[in-house]
Amino acid sequence: MSADSSPRACHTSTTPPLTTSRAERRTRWVVALTAAMMIAELVVGTLTKSLALVADGWHMATHAGALGLAAIAYWYARTRAREAMFTFGTGKVYALTGFTNAVVLLLVAVAMLTEGVSRLFSPEKVRFDEALPVAVVGLLVNLASFVLLHPGEHHEHEHGHGHEHHEAHGGGHEHHDVNLKAAYLHVLADALTSLTAIAALLGGRYLGWVFLDPAMAILGSLVILKWGVGLVRQSGVQLLDIATAPELEASIRKRLEGLGSEIRDLHVWEIAPGRRGCIVSICTTAPLPLDDYRTAILEAAPIEHLTVEIDHIVHESRASF
Repeated sequence: MSADSSPRACHTSTTPPLTTSRAERRTRWVVALTAAMMIAELVVGTLTKSLALVADGWHMATHAGALGLAAIAYWYARTRAREAMFTFGTGKVYALTGFTNAVVLLLVAVAMLTEGVSRLFSPEKVRFDEALPVAVVGLLVNLASFVLLHPGEHHEHEHGHGHEHHEAHGGGHEHHDVNLKAAYLHVLADALTSLTAIAALLGGRYLGWVFLDPAMAILGSLVILKWGVGLVRQSGVQLLDIATAPELEASIRKRLEGLGSEIRDLHVWEIAPGRRGCIVSICTTAPLPLDDYRTAILEAAPIEHLTVEIDHIVHESRASF
């Protein structure tokens, strides 16, 4: 048997819309709120010698930077989406932004942890009455940001994809914006840190537990550390094109084999939050129209970039005498 020297192939891709999404607009609002509160907490925390308040301010600074990068990522990915130099689109911009934010978070967490341990053994006098109101306002800002970014409040369906939508066989809808989710978790973590700062200030003010201030700063640093490690893993999966949906690959393989095809090579990876690419090479003795294979794959899950190569296997019969 021999393979046809001219394999047939098809490539399908779509481009996201160039409009500014609601997520991008809301992220900008949260950046402004967070930056303003960050400056207030750092200034007041330094003047009142509250390490917990300063720690929360630096924590909020990391979030302001992270949210700012998220907003820039939205803008950059949107405005460069149609440029040919991005072979599979600009989805990796989000992963790169997340990885950068994770590294910054880890560095800040280590700095906060070191300072907290140092202050635990060498406490300084804290002006609780001045620090507490700022901490409360910081918490309110975090709650406002929480409402703005909460995915359940403004779940969008701005797909812009030229593909069918299916949920069968583990493919599912993955329309939650990972970039927005990361920003949301940043704000949530910051709100928790604000609560620890308030607890430390109340404990020190009314119970005389001065040790609570550095202790809560240490606790906050551990929260940031854990979040940073998680973000490294999450962004690393996309940056390194790690396969995250073996059940989807199995579903695609099963559907194509059901058409009488043999799978030679199959790759499925995430090219952007909620968007996947697929390259498959199949061989068959009775090739079907390319659209049949494309439809079979898209029934498993929506694919943003799809490349199908078909090798026609020709059997050579030999007569024996």
